[in-house]
Amino acid sequence: MQVLQDRTLVVRTRFPARITETIPTSSVVKDLGEERYEVAVPWDWDNAEKLTHMRIKDVPSPIQRDYKWPRPMGFEPFEHQKDTASFLSLRRRAFCFNEQGTGKTASVIWAADYLMTLGLIKRVLVVCPLSIMQSAWQADLFKFAVHRSVDVAYGDSNKRAKIISGPAEFIIINYDGVATIADHMLNNGKFDLIVIDEANAYKNVQTKRWKLMNKFVAPSTWMWMLTGTPAAQSPVDAYGLGRLCVPSRAPRFFGDFREAVMQKFGMFRWEPRPDAEKQVFEMLQPAIRYEKAQCLDLPEVTYVNRIAPLTPSQKKYYKELKNQMLLEMAGEEVSTVNAAAKMNKLLQISCGAVYSDSGATIEFDVSDRLRVVQEVIDESSHKVLVFVPFRHTIKLLQDYLTKNGTTCDLIHGEVPVHKRTAIFKDFQEKQNIKVLIIQPQAAAHGVTLTAADTIIWYAPVTSTETYLQANARIDRPGQKNAMTIVHIEGSPVEKRLYAMLQGNISNHEKVVDLYKKELTET
Repeated sequence: MQVLQDRTLVVRTRFPARITETIPTSSVVKDLGEERYEVAVPWDWDNAEKLTHMRIKDVPSPIQRDYKWPRPMGFEPFEHQKDTASFLSLRRRAFCFNEQGTGKTASVIWAADYLMTLGLIKRVLVVCPLSIMQSAWQADLFKFAVHRSVDVAYGDSNKRAKIISGPAEFIIINYDGVATIADHMLNNGKFDLIVIDEANAYKNVQTKRWKLMNKFVAPSTWMWMLTGTPAAQSPVDAYGLGRLCVPSRAPRFFGDFREAVMQKFGMFRWEPRPDAEKQVFEMLQPAIRYEKAQCLDLPEVTYVNRIAPLTPSQKKYYKELKNQMLLEMAGEEVSTVNAAAKMNKLLQISCGAVYSDSGATIEFDVSDRLRVVQEVIDESSHKVLVFVPFRHTIKLLQDYLTKNGTTCDLIHGEVPVHKRTAIFKDFQEKQNIKVLIIQPQAAAHGVTLTAADTIIWYAPVTSTETYLQANARIDRPGQKNAMTIVHIEGSPVEKRLYAMLQGNISNHEKVVDLYKKELTET
């Protein structure tokens, strides 16, 4: 579509009357012959939105002309981010299927901020996993909309309710947090736009989570749903998303949709029909998608932090162990080896299993951390490596992923070399293995695993060399995509270690300094 002098859109159409009757300020400016015409339309948001509503393709949003794209110094929006923000800004209901690692959070923030400047929306509710409330959404709002007020509705129900009733323009809440104050939100939230990140959490219309969210969505409510992997496991998983966001495009009953996209064989087996993908595509519209391979201006590697809070029992043992170590350190010179060993004890608690001096294993509830790993895997379009420092935790994670239907294999120190070679080869060449769980020391050197473009660090290691070499397994010749490295953290020592590792700090004294700082700070 042509834009003249940043003021006028020129639309080519066979039906000019549709436009001129809907937009009185538009006019037919040229007869192209063969019943085709050019219509000039003044370029503002109202007219652009009306053209979009008429399903005219490639209508540019005035955000491209008028918006200042607030951002930190030295950061420039990528073209795919601007295009995504433009797309969303013209659509009251929409899906963003951009792959993980493409920066769609910033696009959503800019689009919402632009609509706020126009007075079209006043308040935004962001619903997302607990692990990215602060590390992704709050952090990015501070970067890309620092002039807007933001608050995180987390804590007990009274604290959440107070935040919901407060003045913040952006409220961030986790999925299950909605249920704790649903009535209060319905009466006091007054949200014009609801953004649901990692929207596959709402794929099942029978869940309490879905039914509660459906109550919040009035006909006038803006809603944008985000996921990099829509209906990745089964076509029927698309139904909840479609029914929530664009109910007019989804059948009224789930059974009708299942019959349309799945074929039954025998009593219990259902398989996708040949046109299932097309039917899902048509229902989940309007939608935009950018894959990492299309985003040529993306950095080669993007680092993402995810939070997995420690459980009360973990916090208790973590604090007790720190106090014990502090007493042991008093007046003693701490070696690098000893500091790393002590920090590993703290890391073991964070990971869910600590080894006692007698060799026994004490396990903790780490369901939050396991759930975060699954979230990242579910949002990944390609294969994933998960680096897990401790042997016992590897088994915990493998059992959890297998139970949730994720195909995985594993490499650790006890796997014979000839078996490792076969596992690496299968991971690279076969499609049936989605995830490879690796103990970093067992595969940090020499191996090419470019079938994956995402690495999850279940917890950090204390060696910068091991960290860099492990990351290099996907950053090698043959890698076709931009890469994403996800750090999962829940304890202070993990946050400090990731900062050391990412900063490429290899000085041994820094490990000792980090250890001392961890013990002396509360």
